[in-house]
Amino acid sequence: MLSPTETGLGTLTAAGLALGGYAYAAMWPASTIFGPTLRAPRRPGELALTFDDGPNPAWTPQLLDALAAVDIRATFFLVGRYAQVVPDLVRRIQQGGHLIGNHSWSHPNLAFTAAAKVREELRTTQDTLAQITGQPIRFFRPPFGARRPFVLRTARSLGMEPVLWNAITNDWSEPSAEHITLRLASRIVRNQQRGFATNIVLHDGGHLALGANRGPSVAAATELIRRYRYSHRFVTLDGWA
Repeated sequence: MLSPTETGLGTLTAAGLALGGYAYAAMWPASTIFGPTLRAPRRPGELALTFDDGPNPAWTPQLLDALAAVDIRATFFLVGRYAQVVPDLVRRIQQGGHLIGNHSWSHPNLAFTAAAKVREELRTTQDTLAQITGQPIRFFRPPFGARRPFVLRTARSLGMEPVLWNAITNDWSEPSAEHITLRLASRIVRNQQRGFATNIVLHDGGHLALGANRGPSVAAATELIRRYRYSHRFVTLDGWA
């Protein structure tokens, strides 16, 4: 018979394992425990540049100029409350031929957000972006990659495909564009060796405030384009859906 101490330790261990399992299922990009998401197909010669947390009037225009200079399209996952403030910038992204996705209204961790709030975050952003662009929004990336079955079901009920990634760094806090580029390049090599395309996450905005400094991220994107422009095909996510 177990002592009270042993029973307590066993309960804590089980709770810890359960919490760890939930964290893996909710946060790890490759996990399909809570349901499938779009990451990258078996097309090792393709790269998708995706940008989160915009639109950002301080840096998104410079990024759009860099993409236009080489005629490359990207996917932008926009925060609804920012899009509402700078709708002309949203329209400029659209007019550049880029794909626009839903990144929630206020960037909460949806793995722990009440169901009614989850639906409000996604629907309000969906409606706002559709009103600005005149087009339905087909893709959704959960903030932090955090999801649970209800989040994925809600996105699909609104006509959106949930999207994660297979290449990311901490570009939001890394001051060196060179370090960002090198880390993403290593992930491109790894994905290619495994026979997959690469779905790259960078940030042109910051979820805490409008106008975040994203100079290193924009510079890294420009360098990745320079490195891979002639050896890989840059695509938007609608080519993989």
